[in-house]
Amino acid sequence: MIFKRANIPTNSLMIKSSKKAFQLLITYFSIGCALIFLSACSKNKTIDKDQMVFRYNEYGNVTSLDPAFARNPRNIWPVNQIFNGLVQLDDSLTPRPEIAKKWEISEDALTYTFSLRDDVYYHKSPLFGKDSTRTVVAEDFVYSFNRLKDPKVASPGSWVLQNVAGYRALNDTLLQIKLKHPFPAFVGMLSMRYCSVVPKEVAEHYGSNFRSNPIGTGPFKFKLWEENVKLVLRKNNHYFEKDENGNRLPYLEAVAITFLPDKQSEFLQFIQGNLDFLNSLDNSYKDELLTVDGRLQEKYKSEINIMKGPYLNTEYLGFFLGTDDAEINSQLLRKAVNYGFDREKMITFLKNGIGFPAVNGFIPKGMPGFNNIKGYTYQPEKAKEFVSEYIKLTGNKNPSISIGTDSNYLDLCEYIQRELQKIGLEIKIDVMPPSTLRQLKSTGKLDIFRASWIADYPDAENYLSLYYSKNFAPNGPNYTHFKDGLYDQWYETAMKETDIDIRLSLYQKMDSLIIDKAPVVPLYYDEITRFTRKSVKGMTMSPQNFLVLKRVWKE
Repeated sequence: MIFKRANIPTNSLMIKSSKKAFQLLITYFSIGCALIFLSACSKNKTIDKDQMVFRYNEYGNVTSLDPAFARNPRNIWPVNQIFNGLVQLDDSLTPRPEIAKKWEISEDALTYTFSLRDDVYYHKSPLFGKDSTRTVVAEDFVYSFNRLKDPKVASPGSWVLQNVAGYRALNDTLLQIKLKHPFPAFVGMLSMRYCSVVPKEVAEHYGSNFRSNPIGTGPFKFKLWEENVKLVLRKNNHYFEKDENGNRLPYLEAVAITFLPDKQSEFLQFIQGNLDFLNSLDNSYKDELLTVDGRLQEKYKSEINIMKGPYLNTEYLGFFLGTDDAEINSQLLRKAVNYGFDREKMITFLKNGIGFPAVNGFIPKGMPGFNNIKGYTYQPEKAKEFVSEYIKLTGNKNPSISIGTDSNYLDLCEYIQRELQKIGLEIKIDVMPPSTLRQLKSTGKLDIFRASWIADYPDAENYLSLYYSKNFAPNGPNYTHFKDGLYDQWYETAMKETDIDIRLSLYQKMDSLIIDKAPVVPLYYDEITRFTRKSVKGMTMSPQNFLVLKRVWKE
């Protein structure tokens, strides 16, 4: 093959033309590089922005962003980002300052005086006038408490103030609250989102629509709520709290919440990286995500972190003692049920190791007042003896009981059913919708009901109130209608006791008495199981399972 040398122009016109073309080429090249650079920067900005958004799904939907209606986790979680109260709880459930810098309690434990910060500002709103915001003052708490008790508002949290005799603003930064009776758990109760401060100008303007137009003081401010679709909160750049290094909280730019109603879809979105956080562990995917003993499956370890810890929730079966049914009223049969099934086995095979077998009292792990008292363990021979003794005393050779439950706990009830048949007890299971179960439980229409009790505030009294005789349902939480004079005496003494050690000792006595009388069958103490993407940092959890995002960031 012969290569010919190209003819290169040598005249000046051609040279000038070539130089011009070369310069034009350089110009286009420079513009191209700039565009590529800007495109890359834009992409990086998008990536950075996405990294600063925390995304989770609430399959149960959010019904209100008004703290007066923060009665369950689905509402509490977003409300917790928007609002603040006098105090907050740390991860060990100890009350710490929030808007209140400090507080003093009188010697008779009836008067609480709170000193407030003077640098807490509401989120901006045109309803505040030309400045668009203002500081929180003590009178705001007076208004917020009055609103919580207002029958027209009809807040389910009005009970929080039932022991409060009165409250007043001594000045802009001093708030005084007086109780009717000493109540050691009172400061902890004030951490509930029901007790958040709200601005009168905004709450009065919107009325019931304050639920979808919330203005608070929290680390995130309300941006958008498309009901049943999505909820967006944006960073509050003027939030008053700072971290240990003096950096203003929060770190995240936004919180985005979706409302996929199907847990399986929620799980798939999490696995695909479209959600940063998964709080639920549904039966439909628990085996896909966890091993039998509750560890993360190997294939997910490079992408996902798992967090576990005690949850202030006791799952149990309750006996309604207000019935004439001899089997239900028999302490022998109630104890036989308690001894007749293996809680360890139940947790391992039905819960993938999530939870703690309730082999102690009714007070759950993680709650101050929990003690390793001797509860019920699996003792089938002892259970058979109790059943035999009942048969001898009554002549009823085929004792049977019926358990009311919803479909979410059917597998647990069927397991108990199979185990109790081995000791001579016939068990019937009545499956019903959760709303029906709640109604029948409250009105005493179920001999045995499956239930759970999640703490509203971090004091064991919250659990022991379920067995105080003056709290009979439907006017109180005593769904079993258990009544015992000594128990009531201890309960009333504990409510007046300010010494924490003496009070805890009384709590443990009451817990032991409940185990001995067996109005309930403790099943397990629940466990928080959280899953996050590897990019999520700073996530903590407390036994109340509240979502606190002000110290979270993403890498």
